[in-house]
Amino acid sequence: MSEKINTYTVTIYTENNIGLLNRISAIFQRRKINIESLSASESEIDDVFKFTLVVNITEHQMEKIKGQIERQVEVIKAFYHTDEETIFTESGLFKIKSELLFEEPQIQNIIKDSHARIVTVNREFFVLEKSGRRSEIDLVHRELKPFGIMQFTRSGRIAVTKTEMPISTLLQQIKDEQEAAFAKA
Repeated sequence: MSEKINTYTVTIYTENNIGLLNRISAIFQRRKINIESLSASESEIDDVFKFTLVVNITEHQMEKIKGQIERQVEVIKAFYHTDEETIFTESGLFKIKSELLFEEPQIQNIIKDSHARIVTVNREFFVLEKSGRRSEIDLVHRELKPFGIMQFTRSGRIAVTKTEMPISTLLQQIKDEQEAAFAKA
């Protein structure tokens, strides 16, 4: 009997070093696992960065990959969570010809019904921003497509866990230890 494939949000706390993202993605590539989404940002701790990836794999695969990720020197800690354990969102930007905003009432309905917001308007185009679940952004994309989308981009998932993450305490302890060691040197 095969294991169930789940969607996991993988959070990796790291030092900010060149080439680390390449090595992390290679871990997935070697196992022929597609990264569905990727974002990188600062974390809640100074000088600690956070990669957020989304993958569809079994828990057994996820456990093995987590171990490989944590073996990377610059990785402080990696976690994975199911969709039910996280609060997450993505964002999509849609660039559309400006004339359609005023000539096509359906466009205004799409904006209103989807709770999208207009980011900018000029003579040639306007830009809509829609944040939410991937399915919500996909719906807006399908509805706008017949009118002609000049450009479209979607962000990677950003996420926080529903439960408390002990990582903040752990990261602060590591930082304090590093500063103490540096002060002694």
